[in-house]
Amino acid sequence: MIPYLARLLDIMNNGALPGDWKTATMIPIHKGGDRSLVTNYRPVSLNSIVCKQMEHAIASYLRQVWDVNNWLYKGQHGFRPGYSCESPIITLCQDIADSLNNGDRIVAIIVDFSKAVDLVPHGQLLAKIANSGVDSRLVVWIREFLVGRTQRFRVVRQLLQEVRVTSGIPQGSVLGPLLFIAYVNDIWRNMASTIRLFADDCIIYRKITKNEDRNIAERSRQARGVGGCKCDENKFE
Repeated sequence: MIPYLARLLDIMNNGALPGDWKTATMIPIHKGGDRSLVTNYRPVSLNSIVCKQMEHAIASYLRQVWDVNNWLYKGQHGFRPGYSCESPIITLCQDIADSLNNGDRIVAIIVDFSKAVDLVPHGQLLAKIANSGVDSRLVVWIREFLVGRTQRFRVVRQLLQEVRVTSGIPQGSVLGPLLFIAYVNDIWRNMASTIRLFADDCIIYRKITKNEDRNIAERSRQARGVGGCKCDENKFE
């Protein structure tokens, strides 16, 4: 076990990963419906088990540093200890109930980011992680983890040709969820409304108490299609 751990630490210090760690095999899983439609399949990624062990250690370090620095946005409920998919719903329902009890109205915009995980630009993600207070060697390791990846699909028993992955978070990885919430961590900046998130599920809402609140909500409504997302607007009154 000691030589094994020493080898992992040596790989991290050198900022290099074996090629096998950056190659994924994708298996399409049928979700239901017409089997001839590609949209009815969900890709499942098979990655290196050894790499995942290293990812667990790095994920623990990231959580520790981000907790100490209070870096993660408090409205992000995804992939964080003590949070769950129910916690943002409970918080939102309580805010709506309090507003209705006070006779106020709430305007809410529900955002669905299109292909959010697949389109994350590596350069911007690494810049945000570098500014989060983590060791610079770890930023180099994560860059090596993201850049130069390949994947190939396995259909039945046939392996298709490998293709390069130039953006996005590696599916099926341990670090993937943490890297994504790091990328969207500054979504709340320059926003006058309340934002609740669970990973890429996002709701923006604001209590309407005066005319200025209506103007802010209208500006949010006009900008809701920006950034490759789909939005639905709801009013609670």
